[in-house]
Amino acid sequence: MLLLGGLIFGGQAISAVKLDGEIQRALATKLVNAPNSADDIDLKNLQRVNNGYGYCGLYKTASSENGYASFFYNKIDGRVTVDINSDRYESNCGLSSFC
Repeated sequence: MLLLGGLIFGGQAISAVKLDGEIQRALATKLVNAPNSADDIDLKNLQRVNNGYGYCGLYKTASSENGYASFFYNKIDGRVTVDINSDRYESNCGLSSFC
């Protein structure tokens, strides 16, 4: 029973780490003006939306002086949206999710 529990929770932990890496790489590609690698991006408050096909959250780069910023990540096409005024962000995350 312990082995089965370990496999289930271990699989979920590995999946979460993989997802974080996907989002960090997408953000690093999107933020081409800043010299960031995926490891320099910190994620916070990930929330699953659209039945798990998208994620809203906050990110911060190592060189950021302004704190955390919001993003939407589409898991289907791997695109990330950092413009909180865009229709894509508002329709998936809404401004009430993160203040």
